[in-house]
Formats: sequence, C-alpha cells, structure tokens
Amino acid sequence: MSLLTGPQLQFLFQGLSWTVVLSVMAFIGGGLLGFAVAILRVYGPAPVRNLTMLYIKLVQGTPLLVLLSLAYFGLPTLGLRIEPLTAAGLGLSIYVSAYLGEIWRGCIESVPRTQNEAAECLALNWRQRLAHVILPQAMRIATPPTVGFMVQIVKNTSLASAIGFVELARAGQVINNATFKPFITFMVIAALYFVLCYPLSVWSRRLERKFHVANR
Repeated sequence: MSLLTGPQLQFLFQGLSWTVVLSVMAFIGGGLLGFAVAILRVYGPAPVRNLTMLYIKLVQGTPLLVLLSLAYFGLPTLGLRIEPLTAAGLGLSIYVSAYLGEIWRGCIESVPRTQNEAAECLALNWRQRLAHVILPQAMRIATPPTVGFMVQIVKNTSLASAIGFVELARAGQVINNATFKPFITFMVIAALYFVLCYPLSVWSRRLERKFHVANR
C-alpha cells in the first residue's frame, strides 16, 4: 500500500490550517454572541430572557448542517452574496453561541448569591458587581467546560465541506477521489484531528481537576 505523496500531504496540511482558522472564527464569533446571550438570560427583563431561551432552543434543535446551508444557500436569495468561509464561520458562530451561552449562563448562576449581596453592601453598582465579583468567579468555573467544548468546535468544522469549503475533511475527500486510497487518506486525517483535539481534551481535564481541588 503506497503512501501519500508530498503534494497530497501538503494539500491536507493546507486543509488543516483552514480547519484551525474556521475553529478560531467560530469560537470568537460564537463566544461574543454567546456571552451576550448568557448575560441576557440571567439579567435581562422577562421578555428578553424568554426570547434568548427560545433562541437557544431553536439553534440547539437545528442540525448544524442546516444552519450552514441556510447561511450559504439562503442568504443569496435575499441578495447577499457570501463566500464559503464566511458562510461557514457564520453558521458555526450561531451554533456555538447557543451552547456557550447556555454553558456560561449556568456558570454565572452557580456563583453564590451571597457574593452579589456582599458586593451590593459595598455600594457597588450592577456593572461593578458583574465585572469585579461575578464574572471573575464565573470564568473560573466556565474554563474547563469551555475548553472541552472547543474539541466539538474543531470536529464540527468538518461539516463545512457540505457547502464547498475545503477544510481538512474536504481535502481528504478530494485526495481520496483522485487516488482511491481511502484507508491511508482517512487514517492521516484522523491522526491530524487527534493532534488538534487531544491536547484540548487533556487541557480541559487538567483545568477541571485544578479548579475542583482549588474549590474544595
């Protein structure tokens, strides 16, 4: 069984680099939107809390492939031309925001109410309590599950191949269609995904143990 050639491996590594780029885009975009969702879910007025809850349920109940297809094929029908990278980043950001928003909401609400009451006794206003008391403690709680969810982001980028974006999985499909070497091609792809995801998994477990010990 012959191995992949240099140009084929180079093409796979190029797909790997786009997987990293798309993962970063999804995490940043989804993180910003997810933070807003989390804050509104906890501190917004009742109608806003209900709307954000509906948003989370709607996004979490919709397959990611549908979100990507809506971004790439749906927006042009409204007169908005969009590139595959932009569509993939948009669809993934919406998907990530719903999950990170819910994770971070739980972390904010897990901060003991006595912390907020103590800060209020010190005459801190709402923004000061949030910035200096609530969020620092919530960030400590949220770090392990957030890092763990980053693994899901990396793996879910493979669905961007459905809208024509050439990331790692799509690059492997192209090479396999040209060489008919499915075993070696997808073994290399699996190894590259492992190189990306395993360190994140280990980091998440270490953070979880570290923060669990610190909070005992």
